[in-house]
Amino acid sequence: MPELPEVEALADFLRSRVVGLAVTGVELGSISVLKTYSPAPTALSGLFVTDVQRRGKFIDLDVDGIHLIFHLARAGWLRWSEQAPTTMLRPGKSPIALRVRFSDDSGFDLTEAGTQKRLAAYLVNSPEEVPGLASLGPEPLGLSRADFAAILEGRRSQIKGVLRDQSLIAGVGNAYSDEILHAAKLSPYAIAGSLSTEEVDVLYAALQSVLTSAVEASRGKPAKDLKDAKRSGMRVHGRTGEKCPVCGDVVREVSFADRSMQYCATCQTGGKPLADRRMSRLLK
Repeated sequence: MPELPEVEALADFLRSRVVGLAVTGVELGSISVLKTYSPAPTALSGLFVTDVQRRGKFIDLDVDGIHLIFHLARAGWLRWSEQAPTTMLRPGKSPIALRVRFSDDSGFDLTEAGTQKRLAAYLVNSPEEVPGLASLGPEPLGLSRADFAAILEGRRSQIKGVLRDQSLIAGVGNAYSDEILHAAKLSPYAIAGSLSTEEVDVLYAALQSVLTSAVEASRGKPAKDLKDAKRSGMRVHGRTGEKCPVCGDVVREVSFADRSMQYCATCQTGGKPLADRRMSRLLK
């Protein structure tokens, strides 16, 4: 799933290419991708793109006051074409869920792999009409240490879940929460409200440094290169069985029904492996 650094880079990429261009067409390859019914996609034809912004994990194209907003979800991606295909999309015939064409003949496709269709697009007159946007928490890179501490205070949830909760902090997902917790040397199962002042300090610093570094690493890269850039920058996420770059211990995994998380036991849990809940292994 693309998270804050990749979505920021995609928004920058689009902003540099489409602001000032007119939309010449919006085609649906999947009827289910569009979550709104008014305005209709045809309303964008002939209007000009005035801005592109990232909001959490959403991208917002402002097209003369009508907003095309999309969330790539777990398996979605954006594919850019300097010369968009001339053939019209045929619904259900490809992984392409939505295509947008521009007046210089360029365009982009929103694609989604797999069978779980979660990619979502919205056409609205105000971003606040999108439920996921209306409930977003603050941006992590604009968050003060005091405000971060206030989010954690008294919260009985595990810190991994708090970092991923978009209503608390916008833009961090499964991958970067693994990286942040590894950098902070904290267990993903630590209770947010029970962290010491020093642990909150270290976690806040890790949140800022990990995301800032990832944003810088993604900046200026074309859309097609962002997935590889994300993978290459990961120290523990997606690296089960490899050596931890800090201590040399093996990177371990905890699997859930629809995702997994990676961590280093030596760095984060005092050497104690965590229970893999999917396999029902209860470690004492």
